[in-house]
Amino acid sequence: MKVFRYLKLFYDLVRFEHTLFALPFAYIGAVLGAGGHISIYQIVWIAAAMAGARTAGMALNRLVDQEIDAKNPRTAGRPLPKGVISRGKVWGLVILSFAVLLYAAYSLSSLCLILSPIAVALLFMYSYFKRFTWFSHVVLGMILGCAPIGGWIAVTGRLDMAPIAIGAAVTLWTAGFDILYACQDVAFDVREGLYSIPATFGIKASLAVSALFHLCTVMILLGVGLYLKLGWLFYTGLAVTAVLLIYEHSIISPKDLTRLNEAFFNVNSWISVSLFIFTVLNYVV
Repeated sequence: MKVFRYLKLFYDLVRFEHTLFALPFAYIGAVLGAGGHISIYQIVWIAAAMAGARTAGMALNRLVDQEIDAKNPRTAGRPLPKGVISRGKVWGLVILSFAVLLYAAYSLSSLCLILSPIAVALLFMYSYFKRFTWFSHVVLGMILGCAPIGGWIAVTGRLDMAPIAIGAAVTLWTAGFDILYACQDVAFDVREGLYSIPATFGIKASLAVSALFHLCTVMILLGVGLYLKLGWLFYTGLAVTAVLLIYEHSIISPKDLTRLNEAFFNVNSWISVSLFIFTVLNYVV
């Protein structure tokens, strides 16, 4: 039973279900790169790579931010600040997750393995960025932006302009919703000397920046569709994405952040999943 207890603690530590944000975009990159023909082998190893990368990144973030999390009422109940799990065990999870990422990259293509240290470096660096720059939102976006690029390389063995553009779209999408999420910690970040766009420029300006990032996300994906000559189903998925982003911003205002979690978790999960489904249908129908 002790094993199940630790599994639950690790689950609470890194919230595995949030891999749903990035994994569909990794598959979007793979599906587009393969022209709709992706093997079970590739599906499995892409999922393993994404799970390894995200778990390592989240566990590292929890280790680096342990003292900060302990001071923040919103995060003080996490396993590390509460002391219900040791730093040694979390470091073990980090090492194991990085090993999974590297082996999965090796199993997919030599270029994936060669480029994987970039993802590892970004994962390690991200946790420190908010200590000296509000650019940390974009760095987090770049980490998730590696997902479609890695998916494309996994099935093609090469890097092209299309996956780089999709990666840029995912970068802006992620940075946009991370800015929204940071709005709830403005007072704490200012008090602790941490940097974020909301803490630096205020909530009203931050909501405008987030909306601009999300507008650019849709425009870049539109350009990708035109560049790859995709069908109407892809554009239908893009329209759904645009509507969801508009909804996300409509339920948040500088005076009312009560629905922030709904915007951050629910809406963004639907965005990545729905765009993936319509991208697949583009080749199936």
